[in-house]
Amino acid sequence: MTLAIERTNTPAAVAETVATHEIPTVACADLRVPLVTGGGSDHIGYANLDHAASAPCLDKVRAAVDEFLPWYASVHRGAGFASQISTKLYERTRGILRDFVDARSTDAVVFTRNTTDSFNLLARSLPKHTSVVVFDTDHHAALLPWRGPNVRRIQTPRTRLAAVSAVDEALADCPQGPRLVVITGASNVTGELLPVKEIAAVARRHGARIALDAAQLAPHRKISVRELDVDYVALSGHKLYAPFGAGALIGRADWLRAAQPYLAGGGATKLVNRDSENLGVVWNSGPERHEAGSPNTVGVYALGVACETLAGNWDAIVAHEDELLARLRRGLAAVPGFAELRLFDAPVDRVGTLSFVVDGFDPGWLAAVLSAEYGIGVRDGAFCAHIATKRLISAAGSTGQQAVRVSLGLGSTTEHVDRLVLALRQIVARGARWQYEKPEGRWVPENDPRELPPFCA
Repeated sequence: MTLAIERTNTPAAVAETVATHEIPTVACADLRVPLVTGGGSDHIGYANLDHAASAPCLDKVRAAVDEFLPWYASVHRGAGFASQISTKLYERTRGILRDFVDARSTDAVVFTRNTTDSFNLLARSLPKHTSVVVFDTDHHAALLPWRGPNVRRIQTPRTRLAAVSAVDEALADCPQGPRLVVITGASNVTGELLPVKEIAAVARRHGARIALDAAQLAPHRKISVRELDVDYVALSGHKLYAPFGAGALIGRADWLRAAQPYLAGGGATKLVNRDSENLGVVWNSGPERHEAGSPNTVGVYALGVACETLAGNWDAIVAHEDELLARLRRGLAAVPGFAELRLFDAPVDRVGTLSFVVDGFDPGWLAAVLSAEYGIGVRDGAFCAHIATKRLISAAGSTGQQAVRVSLGLGSTTEHVDRLVLALRQIVARGARWQYEKPEGRWVPENDPRELPPFCA
């Protein structure tokens, strides 16, 4: 089931899928955290509802990395057997990533640190005078790398159809020359899916290429580059249950091959010689052209294992998250003063992420209380999407500039969802049981008695 196909799961079908399929497990499933109200000695199972920031490590990824670490060595130029093994795994992962997003056989796979790194690489690789069209409500990773007079930042409309039309109009206004449309697959503020396939069709009519920010989409939905008809996909391992510092840019090779290397250094070069006082350099033409320095072999391997694990479990993953999201939205809707942030007026398909405000309550204070007194991890702030968050808060009828975000994933359970809903009801009804202060811009418990784990000492 790809992003390009609308889903029609009924509650019964979702329940049946969840009951008959096991979802991949995560390493923090048994994590227990101290509560401030217990004097630091009372512990509770950690409710991780912050997957959109960094997802926990898959058990399969942890086991695979542990197995690989004794073999970890230099890649590409090492003659030793361990180096040969490391190189084989590193290069094999390119194919795994290409298959994961159903890319073309000719598409390059360049390993990066994360989505932000990927888009900065792509921005450095654009042909001269390329026009770029991007929605202003995108995550900063997709919004900020593009600079100059040929960048058109569109204010995101309130309907999907209007979003497609806005891209059409912006492209028609671009000067002649290469063009790129940057589109986010799923909003990291609201979880709503953008009309990627429809926008790609419009972009094609104008001769434009399309870059997809899949950071929030890839952990939740199967992606097909060919069905969506996009040219580039950027994703992050730390969102994909592989928190070892690797990401990837996957897409058409010509612009990347023609661009100056993203970094200058070893691995990106085919030949370096000295002629008088000058250095002569012949750069590699493949993906390694933009991978100078010793690569993050462990992170790349972990990313590949995570992608293979997710690829075999999409039906169960989607059903699990759909059930939890429906339960979460029903529960939160009954909290007094609750208002959910939304990009679009009409309901659309979405991943398990939502942001909200509660009238009369500071989002940062709410997040601190949920953590300290209930063992719940959520996000507060503007989520590296400041324009989107502030605009949507205003549209929800609030005057603040920050919100609370809940993001579900493989580590989430019905107990976590129910605990959050009950906690918010109790906080709204009777307040906190502890005193809080804001000494350095963030709310924290006063005189916090909880001890840090030994490895933090």
